[in-house]
Amino acid sequence: MTTTTPADTAATPAPRGSAAVPAALARRLDPALIQRLVDGLVASGDEIQIPAPFTGEPLVTLARSTSDDVAAAYAAARAARADWAARPARARAAVLVRLHDLVLRRQAEILDILQWETGKARAHAVEEVLEVAACALHFGRHAPKLLAPRRRPGAFPVLTRAVEARRPKGVVCVITPWNYPLALSDDVLPALVAGNAVVHKPDTQTALSALWLRALAVEAGLPPALWQVVAGDPATVGDPLIDGADFVAFTGSTAAGRAIAARAGERLIGCSLELGGKNPMVVLADADPEKAAKGAVRACFTNAGQLCISIERIYVDRSVYDAFVTAFVAAVGRVRLGAALDFTHDLGSLTYQRQLDTVRAHIGDAVAKGATLLAGGKPRPDLGPLFHEPTVLTDVTPEMDLYRAETFGPVVSIYPVDGDEAAVAAANDTEYGLNASVWSRDTGHARAVATRIEAGTVNINEGYASAYGSQGAPMGGMKASGLGRRHGDEGLLKLTETQTVASQHLLGFEPPAFLGTERYAALLSRTLLTLKRLHVR
Repeated sequence: MTTTTPADTAATPAPRGSAAVPAALARRLDPALIQRLVDGLVASGDEIQIPAPFTGEPLVTLARSTSDDVAAAYAAARAARADWAARPARARAAVLVRLHDLVLRRQAEILDILQWETGKARAHAVEEVLEVAACALHFGRHAPKLLAPRRRPGAFPVLTRAVEARRPKGVVCVITPWNYPLALSDDVLPALVAGNAVVHKPDTQTALSALWLRALAVEAGLPPALWQVVAGDPATVGDPLIDGADFVAFTGSTAAGRAIAARAGERLIGCSLELGGKNPMVVLADADPEKAAKGAVRACFTNAGQLCISIERIYVDRSVYDAFVTAFVAAVGRVRLGAALDFTHDLGSLTYQRQLDTVRAHIGDAVAKGATLLAGGKPRPDLGPLFHEPTVLTDVTPEMDLYRAETFGPVVSIYPVDGDEAAVAAANDTEYGLNASVWSRDTGHARAVATRIEAGTVNINEGYASAYGSQGAPMGGMKASGLGRRHGDEGLLKLTETQTVASQHLLGFEPPAFLGTERYAALLSRTLLTLKRLHVR
């Protein structure tokens, strides 16, 4: 494999008052580090050149995986899995606990990789580091208890002993997207600690981030063969990935998720899917409009809006609508847009040309049909090929593409509503149900509204991080936003098979010879009624 890094790029003064950073993109990825990462890829096909979104220039050259490579990855993973699954859960968990420390101590490496691969601002790359470290520690601490055998009520008290055990699925296929390539590798960690092996397909654009995490896991004590990484076109490796798996964990589009679920269903294997969203934010009449506006900037524009759980629709009670809009537009105007491998800028680049095309198309369609542009609205080629201003629109109506379709970019629309009922109805008027946000000075009031919103997570006085950062609580979508959950107990247990082992003692289910069937049946009935009265059952 060969690796290349971007050529020198002159720094461009950032807009809205932020200072230019000399040689903002001068720092290079270490070729030796990149080569070590690339060596972990199972790929023998033709090569593809990965561009840096900041500049459009070559970042790294990778080989694509073939269907034979996928088969080889599964074979190696299965061969290594039995010994790993036989280890005590506490020994497997210790790898994740060590990984937590490595991720935090070596974060300078991955922050640069994340920025070069995705174009995101450094502050948003930090969120990825913190997420994966927290995930590793959570499952490292809690997995042994969750995976331990549990006594369950038997058919008969004392006479029947039932034990529920958790067995690994086998080899789990994890497919992760490009927008949060480190953080969305979450499902790899619980899959491993549950005793599975993993075949992981990251998006080719961001394969280095996944390979970096794998390399650190190996340093932490993970046998290398347990985490196989492949990279290639879905048309080539998609079906072999699903057909070789014992369980599939996928994060991506709703259309792709439906196809994966259908193919998994044909094989009667399980899957978890975190899919699209058109996430709403609700600003209630008793909210602080200034505070809500400040929170909305981060909720809408983190990673240039390329976040599955970011906000794309804001519903504001009419009584605070004007104050909120004024404060929000002013705050958006202060966002510092640009490229630098430091914390100079608030907002980075989009990652793919297709995302920029969608952003431009949605804004153009909305404005042409009567929407009002309050902020932004334009690409910024002076900063880089895929930059776009954070954009705010009002007067968006159902015939506009922006109204219902997921944009996945730095675009948000604002709507006035009259009261809680209207706000909830508007928030739920979507095929999606991934994330939502409610703002109020009264947390009890906000919780009451939150329970009526059809979304897998609802954050109060925060856009997304409160729920997503709560590792002990489940994270996932309702409706067309997916199946299953990551994080929490379910994020681990979904990657296991439940097995019940029950033993019978003293008396069995056959009637004793001295009683006969009829009298034994009557005795059992009286016994069950007595146990119920005594609350034994």
